[in-house]
Amino acid sequence: MSSPWHKHPIPALAATLALALLLAAPPPTAAQAPASLAGQLLVASPSMGDPRFERTVILMIRHDKDGAFGIVVNRPAGERPLAELIQMLGEKDAAVAGKVRIFAGGPVQPELGFVIHGTDYRGPGTMEITARLAMTSSREILRDIGGGKGPKQSLIAFGYAGWAPGQLEGELKRRDWSIAPGEPKLIFDEDRDKVWDSAYAQRTQDL
Repeated sequence: MSSPWHKHPIPALAATLALALLLAAPPPTAAQAPASLAGQLLVASPSMGDPRFERTVILMIRHDKDGAFGIVVNRPAGERPLAELIQMLGEKDAAVAGKVRIFAGGPVQPELGFVIHGTDYRGPGTMEITARLAMTSSREILRDIGGGKGPKQSLIAFGYAGWAPGQLEGELKRRDWSIAPGEPKLIFDEDRDKVWDSAYAQRTQDL
């Protein structure tokens, strides 16, 4: 994870958001596959040596032999009008109202946008993470949120955290992270200033 942390990772949403490319790798074979952490939370240890990830909580989206990919869920980066976000996609006169909180999802490709949400919503580009959590990376979900047709709960993030094959496993062996259940309450409801404390208290394994 060598890319620098961006304090304001919201210059624009890419037109396609490139999620298909991130998730297009073939499934690993049973002999090669690590125990997947997809759908769980990585909780930075108190001794985390990388300041970019100090006290971060990351929802793991994918974890297999080809690497790992997750979204930081406790780094708010301000608010933006929904209409402005949609205009960043090249659409004008977006008939949506309201503002949404934006999160810094990680230091990699901060121009890419992702929406984590409950499974009550499904649209173009929706990927199910667990029975209760999903992620969508298309402009339609922003329009639906603005029009009152979106998911009941959502978190909009720009950028992500990524690991090369074997890299996350090495960090786990160094005890850089603990693991906690991917509870929707921690992702959507908890006071952002308390997410790390709550997740760390709920850790199921110290690695």
